[in-house]
Amino acid sequence: MPRIDRYILSQMLTLFGFFALVLVSVYWINRAVSLFDDLLNDGQTALVVLEFTALTLPLVISVVLPVAAFAATAYGTNRLANESELVAMQSAGLSPWRLARPVLVFGLFVALMVAVLVHALVPMARARLADRQAEIAENVTAQFLRPGSFQYPSNGLTLFIRDIASDGRLLDLFIEDARDPDNQTIHSAEEALVVRAETGPVLILLRGMSQNLRLDGETRRLSVTRFEELSYDIGAMLGSVGRQGRDLRDYGTLRLLLPDAALLQATGATPAEARREAHERIAQPLLSPIAALIGFATLLIGGYSRFGVWRQVVWAILALIVVQFLTNAAADRAGRDAALWPVLYLPALVGAGLCAMLLWLAARPRRLRGQAAAGGGS
Repeated sequence: MPRIDRYILSQMLTLFGFFALVLVSVYWINRAVSLFDDLLNDGQTALVVLEFTALTLPLVISVVLPVAAFAATAYGTNRLANESELVAMQSAGLSPWRLARPVLVFGLFVALMVAVLVHALVPMARARLADRQAEIAENVTAQFLRPGSFQYPSNGLTLFIRDIASDGRLLDLFIEDARDPDNQTIHSAEEALVVRAETGPVLILLRGMSQNLRLDGETRRLSVTRFEELSYDIGAMLGSVGRQGRDLRDYGTLRLLLPDAALLQATGATPAEARREAHERIAQPLLSPIAALIGFATLLIGGYSRFGVWRQVVWAILALIVVQFLTNAAADRAGRDAALWPVLYLPALVGAGLCAMLLWLAARPRRLRGQAAAGGGS
C-alpha cells in the first residue's frame, strides 16, 4: 500500500476508534440503565446486571460501528481539508477516485468487524441472554413459593402454601385466579410439585379440587371438579415467565440459510423467514463502506469557504439518513413477505450509486478546469 494510503487509513482508524468508543459507551450506558432497574427490582445481584449488560454489548457495537465510520471519515476529511493536506494531494494529481481508495479499504475493514459481530458474536450473545433470562425468570417464580403466607404475584392472583417438605413437595396449596371477574377459578390441592418444562416452570397439583364460577349475564354457574393430578402453568400465572420458543436471531447464519426441522420447530418460523433473517445479516455489513464513502465524498464537493463545510456535513447526514431509511423500509417489507428478501440488498446498491455520483461530482469541476486551462494555452 502506498504511503499516502497508509497515512489516510491511519487517520481514519484513529478517529474511528475514538468515535466508536464514545458512541458505544453512550448506547451501552443507556441500555444498561434500563436493565439495571429491571433486574434490581427483581432482586438480582450486581454480577447478574453486569453479565446482562455485557451480553447486550455485541449488538450495540454492531449498530454503532457504521455510524462511527461515517463520523470518522467526515471529521477526518474535514481536518485534512483545513490543514491543506487534501489540497496538496489533489494538486499532486490525486483525483477524488484515487483518494477514495484508502477510505474504501477503511470501510471494508469496518464491514469485516460488523460481519464477525452479526454472524457470530451477536447470535451467541442473544442465545446466552435468552437462556439466562429464562433462568432468572424461574428464580423469580420461586420467590413466590413461600410457605405460611399469602402471595400476590399479580393483580387478581392469590397463592398460599401451608408448608414445603424437605423433598421439595408443596403441601396444602391454594390458588385463586380472579383476573377475569366473569370467570373466576380456585384450585386447591393436598400436594404439588414444581417441574421444568420448555415454556417454564409448571405446577403439578395432586389430589385436589377446582372450583369455577362463571357469570353469563345474570346467571351464575359454579362447577366443581375433583382431580388426582392437574398441571398449572406458573409462567402463565405470573404473566411473563418462560419462553414460548426460541428466536431466529439466536441461531447462526449458516443454519438460517439451510434451516432444519429442529430449528423450525423451536422457532415456529418458516424456511422463508429463516432465510430472510440470514440475508438481512449478510446485507448489514455492506452499509459500513457506504457510510464511510458518503462521509468522505460529500465533503469533497464544493470549494473553499470561510464559513466552513457545514453545508456539506448537512448533506452528508441527509444522505446517510436516506440510506438508513431505505434499510428500514426494506427490512419492514421483507418482514411482511419473507419471499422478498432480495430487497434487503437494495439500500446497499442505492448507497453505492450515491457514492459514485458524489465522487463523480467531486471530480467533475477539477476536470473542467483542466480542460479550460488547456484550451487557453493552445
